[in-house]
Amino acid sequence: MSKLLEKSLKDALKENNITMGSKQVLNSVSNSKLIVLSQSVDKKMLEKIESDAKKQKVPLVNFQGTSVALGRLCGLQYRISTISFTKIDEANIKSILKDTKTEETNV
Repeated sequence: MSKLLEKSLKDALKENNITMGSKQVLNSVSNSKLIVLSQSVDKKMLEKIESDAKKQKVPLVNFQGTSVALGRLCGLQYRISTISFTKIDEANIKSILKDTKTEETNV
């Protein structure tokens, strides 16, 4: 798990620059800078989010864990299947994408 993603999530939560939940993220794809998807996302919802994100050119990160793990990573006591950042540095996005690509190839 990328330490930069973890830090970015916590910072975004503090500053309220994050949207949580599949439906909320789907409704706000156009305002998103980066979308994080857990492995627990419903297949139909996943396809819709991926399609909309591709149209809006929003990068996607596949979190290598369940919605429970994603919720815990954010320091919350409930499951979160999808998160979108509404504000994040471009450099952080590139680093997170690079880190997650490296992790996926090592798995």
